[in-house]
Amino acid sequence: MAAQQYLLGVDGGGTTCRARLTDRDGTVLGQGLAGPCNIRLGAGVAWAEIHRACAAAFAEARVPQAAQAQTVAVFGLAGAAQAAHLDAFLDQLHPFAALDVTGDAVIACLGAFGGADGAILITGTGSAGFGLVNGRQVTAGGWGFEISDHGSGAWIGRRALELAVLGWDGLTDAGVLGPAVLARFGGSPFGVVDWAGTARPADYAALVPVVLEQAAAGDPVAVALLTEAAGHAARVLRRLRDQGAPRLALVGGLAGVLAAHLPPQERGWLSDPQGDALSGALILAKQSLAKQSLGHRQEETR
Repeated sequence: MAAQQYLLGVDGGGTTCRARLTDRDGTVLGQGLAGPCNIRLGAGVAWAEIHRACAAAFAEARVPQAAQAQTVAVFGLAGAAQAAHLDAFLDQLHPFAALDVTGDAVIACLGAFGGADGAILITGTGSAGFGLVNGRQVTAGGWGFEISDHGSGAWIGRRALELAVLGWDGLTDAGVLGPAVLARFGGSPFGVVDWAGTARPADYAALVPVVLEQAAAGDPVAVALLTEAAGHAARVLRRLRDQGAPRLALVGGLAGVLAAHLPPQERGWLSDPQGDALSGALILAKQSLAKQSLGHRQEETR
């Protein structure tokens, strides 16, 4: 009797790593969660979080870890578009029967439209516009926190800190938001300076709840910041539409927040996602398994 085969999807972003294990027919068996695994953080860091998430998924499914050797895996990882980081990641040994690695935007887009054409704007710790149109990829943004990712959680957190420091110096009106942000650092910018020296994008994104809280309380500075972030999102959506995307969706942890602040035209373009990024990864895993099965059958007929 042939050994049971499994499919594994992994969605690795700047804040969390999620894994989902299914049987070959797509029935969900288990899921797991771990920490940030953008491969720009380092191959070892990313693999450690992936192993944690996968171990949790196998444990929830009550499937032994040894069954990873019977598992076709697809990882969609933030940072995978950068060849040097991807090469370092792929140099690591893995336990799976087969492994494909692509970008987190690719699997999110496939999941959002069930494998059909369309484009998404991922809005989480980072942000990136990505679409599939008639067999070609269309993109906008997503070049990383340092020079891009406008409107993302990390961008909102950094912008909130910038406003808070400007307000401290009397250079702008930081509203209630400024003091609320600085309260996380002892009430002044002095604590921010040391923190910023080692802060990662996820650390900046952790300040988003402060912005949301103050916006909900009616602070005009916080509301304006969210409107500014949504303006960046609208610009990416327009670019994706101009490149031929037949449908658009916002996905990620900030999708609901930004959608609420989008201009009416861009909000009207949005479709509800059919599935999540893990659904997209599993679409690719199922395709990979089918190709392997076809190849095996062809070998048998020779």
